[in-house]
Amino acid sequence: MPWIQLKISSPAKYAEQIGDILSANGSQAVSFFDAKDTPMYEPKPGEVMLWPDTEVVGLYDANYDMAALIKRLEKSRVLGKGFAHKIEQLEDKDWEREWMLNFHPMQFGQRLWICPSWRDVPDPSAVNVMLDPGLAFGTGTHPTTALCLTWLDGLALQDATVVDFGCGSGILGIAALKLGAKRVVGIDIDPQAILASQDNANRNHVGEKIELYLPADQPELKADVVLANILAAPIRELRHIISAYCKTGGRLVLSGLLDNQAQEINDLYSQEFDMEPIAIQGDWARVSGIKR
Repeated sequence: MPWIQLKISSPAKYAEQIGDILSANGSQAVSFFDAKDTPMYEPKPGEVMLWPDTEVVGLYDANYDMAALIKRLEKSRVLGKGFAHKIEQLEDKDWEREWMLNFHPMQFGQRLWICPSWRDVPDPSAVNVMLDPGLAFGTGTHPTTALCLTWLDGLALQDATVVDFGCGSGILGIAALKLGAKRVVGIDIDPQAILASQDNANRNHVGEKIELYLPADQPELKADVVLANILAAPIRELRHIISAYCKTGGRLVLSGLLDNQAQEINDLYSQEFDMEPIAIQGDWARVSGIKR
């Protein structure tokens, strides 16, 4: 079915309110994007995290009366008459199939490949992670995930215990298991992520080596490697929890960071870790270190 999308630029403090207005005025879905068109990550429970300059996008049926909609929106106090907006016609496609067709096997480092579960692997002798992300974040296409996967490929993980803090689809923890880790503990705030991670682990024949928890149930342990590919704010706020999972001499990697956030996070974690050079890919960064 064809669709129309309405785009409205807004300061972060009004974005959620504008989204509610669009929902109340016939929008079938509302999405929030930053100025660089990067989709929102999953926030912590009860928290809405929006960029200072946020684009609010409402999705409408192609037959919706957009002229009448704009007139109604102009009467709202938060938007007002003549508010800046853009209306675009979306091509009629099977969007799920379109995404599947464009998700190709990807190589990270020397050994590791991430392969969609519906495609053939390009190198059967490589370390292949078969992935179906479902509704959870993490396919390897985003630079933050790619930075972490490349880092993992460079480690000696034989018999390691790994914590994947914010596991999403399970992609990082499963990659660690396929690269030789003996145990992965995955933690996520989203029950859908727990389901997706277990499904993907089973698909890769490592389901018995992964343990998955919601935050309320997370265990106490000391790991050889701790991964946290989430966001700068929880990485900052949960520093003591994340750091506590890492044993002395253990390795830490943090991502989900914009390049201009990396130095602050690097300096913060340097209180307990000997930090390695910050890695940058596009606008995104990876921070890593070894616990003293």
